[in-house]
This record gives sequence, C-alpha cells and structure tokens, in this order.
Amino acid sequence: MVKNALQAQLLKAGLVDQKKAKKLTKQAQHEQRTGQDHRAELAAEINKNQQSKQEKDLNLNAIKQQQLEERTLKANIKQMIQQHKIKDTDGEIGYQFIDENKIKKIYLDQQVYNALVAGSLVIAQAPPSYAILPKALAERIDQKIQGFIIWNQSEKNDQTTDENDPYAAYVIPDDLMW
Repeated sequence: MVKNALQAQLLKAGLVDQKKAKKLTKQAQHEQRTGQDHRAELAAEINKNQQSKQEKDLNLNAIKQQQLEERTLKANIKQMIQQHKIKDTDGEIGYQFIDENKIKKIYLDQQVYNALVAGSLVIAQAPPSYAILPKALAERIDQKIQGFIIWNQSEKNDQTTDENDPYAAYVIPDDLMW
C-alpha cells in the first residue's frame, strides 16, 4: 500500500519497486519524527532565550529607573541647598574643616562662626563651593541621602574622657584657631 500519490505513479511507471517505496516511506516518517523532536527542542530553546532576554531587560530597566530616581533626588537636594543656604556669610574669621581628607577654609562673619561652632549650623556641599545650612534642614537632607553634609559640629561633641587621664581637666576647644 502506497501512501503518496507520487510513489504510486512511480510504481506504475516501473521506476521504483515496492521495497524501495517502502524504504523511502519509512525514511520520510523517521525524518518527520526526528524533525518534530528537533523542532520542539528548537522551540524550547527559543522560548528560554526570550525569557532570559525579558528578565535581562527587566533588570536593566530597574537599574535605569533607580539611577533616574537617584539623579532626581540629588538634583532636588542641590536645589534645596541653593534655596535655603544662608547668604552673606562672608567675613574675616577663617573656619577650617575637613572635606575628603583635605583641610578646607572658608571665611565667615562672627555671628555665623559662633552658630557653626555651637552646632546650630552645618556646612554642606554646594558645587562649586560650600553652603551654610540650618541644622534641621541638614538632618532632613542627611536622612534622604548621605554625602552632602560635610561638617556637623554637633556630632563631634560626643567625646568621652578616661577616668585616669591626667589631662582630663584641660579641655581642648573645638574652635581653636591654627
């Protein structure tokens, strides 16, 4: 029994015998079976690649979104610093502080200098220079993101002294002029 019309015509014409037709039919069936298995593997691999690409795209999207939010937050903080910084602080008294392991010096008037030493004002980064901010605003900024507040005198006053220290009675002032 011949399943293909072309095979039937070839048998009638005598170009192929019954054995050869049966062999070709089996070979075609075998190729069809193995081809379907191969197609299933290929489809699974394509599906797997699509899923990994989607996961990769989602991860990249999340990273880009996080970077965008971080840039927006930094821009908002810079704007807050520029809006709320204390203006007209220029004076004759030099105040030294440490920024990135370097000693920096700014000149202030007496009132701002006293407030800075007392801890009610802080120094913040305001590129290209520095800004003097009220402590309450500086605390809000520091809660949102670290790195903008450079010098906060109120944090430095938490020193403890040793009971056996012979120099405990001699207090070193924080506003010592160099």
